[in-house]
Amino acid sequence: MACKQVSSRTWQEIALDVQKYRDKTIDEVSPPISDVPTHLPLNVTNVPKDLLTSTEISITETPPEELLIAIEKRQYSCKEVTNAFLRRAGLAQKLVNCITELLPKQALARAEELDRYLVDNGKPIGPLHGLPISAKEHIGVKGLSAHGAFVSWADRVNEDDAHVLKILHEAGCVVFARTTEPQSLMHLETASNLYGVTLNPFNTALTPGGSSGGEGALLGLRGTCLGLGTDIGGSIRSPAANNGVWTLRPSTCRIPVSGVAVPMKGMEQILPILGPLSTSLEGIKLFMKTVIAARPWLEDQDGRTRLKIGVLWSDGVVKPQPPTTRALKEVTGSLKAVDEVELVEWLPWKHDYAWDVTTALYFCDGGKDEKEIIDASGEPWLPLSNFIIKEQPHVEYRDVDSIWKWTAEREKYRAEYNKLWNEREVDVILCPAGPGPAPPLNCSRYWGYTSQWNLLDYPALVFPVGQVDPGVDVQEKNFVALNDKDQYNHDLYEPEKFRDAPISLQLVGRRYEDEKVCRPKQHLDASIQSQPSLTSNDIGDSSDGVSSKAYQLAI
Repeated sequence: MACKQVSSRTWQEIALDVQKYRDKTIDEVSPPISDVPTHLPLNVTNVPKDLLTSTEISITETPPEELLIAIEKRQYSCKEVTNAFLRRAGLAQKLVNCITELLPKQALARAEELDRYLVDNGKPIGPLHGLPISAKEHIGVKGLSAHGAFVSWADRVNEDDAHVLKILHEAGCVVFARTTEPQSLMHLETASNLYGVTLNPFNTALTPGGSSGGEGALLGLRGTCLGLGTDIGGSIRSPAANNGVWTLRPSTCRIPVSGVAVPMKGMEQILPILGPLSTSLEGIKLFMKTVIAARPWLEDQDGRTRLKIGVLWSDGVVKPQPPTTRALKEVTGSLKAVDEVELVEWLPWKHDYAWDVTTALYFCDGGKDEKEIIDASGEPWLPLSNFIIKEQPHVEYRDVDSIWKWTAEREKYRAEYNKLWNEREVDVILCPAGPGPAPPLNCSRYWGYTSQWNLLDYPALVFPVGQVDPGVDVQEKNFVALNDKDQYNHDLYEPEKFRDAPISLQLVGRRYEDEKVCRPKQHLDASIQSQPSLTSNDIGDSSDGVSSKAYQLAI
């Protein structure tokens, strides 16, 4: 993307330039993308169905594993599939502001190349032949922006593709869209001075999560079926949970992260990961199998020993809001009837202290690098940037001795948690994916249900289980706060304001046992489907009058 030098423009002029560029890429999609209605309901998930063709709707609502079969059988061409997702992604931008740029020219050229290959060779080029994928903007695409939502980085351009995108290219993928991220890349929401605020498609008064919130919102609107994000404290799990889709936080170093634009290069105290978000669990497995080139994700479950699941009802710092607690109760209630499953309670171990260690290690330079990058352009600090960098008491400049001290505390805590796991002998932990459904904008101030597992470097699978029903998910009576954070989270919850927000849970496994967190799927399928209150919430009966089918679970 060609721009004037940052130093010659105000931050507002820079933001206007990148937005004009984004809009230009959307205008290049053909046929032209329709304007959305002026007056929209809070839940906009069904709006694209009124503006796309029946074929485009069918393509974009097909799970990735089925789409690959349809392409191989030539029921759809790669070009036809790519263009359908380009058009739906363009609509998603107009509805919730989740796109930094579409790539119609290069994506369609790639799709045509793949179509020719299939005709000439009679077989796919790789396991993901023709599958359109989206990626968070700071995951590098050669020749395109590498700003990471920092205004002062607006002129930076990637010299090469990120390593993971090279792998996916060889497998046959088509990169067609890049998505929004927040200022500092350290919010559980998605707002920046370059693009503004990204909204939750199920309820636009709520956040889609962050920092991979553009991916989450795009998936929620089915503008992509497989997207790439990054996570250092919940940044793919928060968006997946808030938008009712699937994600896996892999153990560190299983997926390559080279070619990702971030501050604080060389920081190793809490490592970020790169992971997939998808509309189906099979999409997650396809991504992982392709990238790690390993044996099939799961073997036949027949003959395996009984599955032992530890249930974490609360982390002892912030109690989950009523919809999340209801989901846990109903899912575990059904699992109790499954002979192959044993449930035990998982008591939290110093999760409050874990946050102290985490924030002490996030910014060992006291936030100097992030502060300088934000201040360089004169762009204003956003509330959640202030929260994570300036308001955390353990964020301060650390010399080598201090870094070693806190790193030793991290390793001690990991050893303590590992000992607990050995003593309790569970296979996985079932727990909330956050302190509640998607919070209102600028209110995502509790990271503990996701950052906990980053500190421990445990893989975690987030999966959707239903939606908020204000008639069922009433406020808790006789609430007694554990602390100020707990009170804040409790006060956020007003049932009607959370209408239609997806409810998600999380399965956590031990380090490098990523495959095991997918093992309970067959039992979870049955338990969730057996609970009418989790599966029959009709999002078309809301007061805005928008008609729609009942929300169908991705599983």
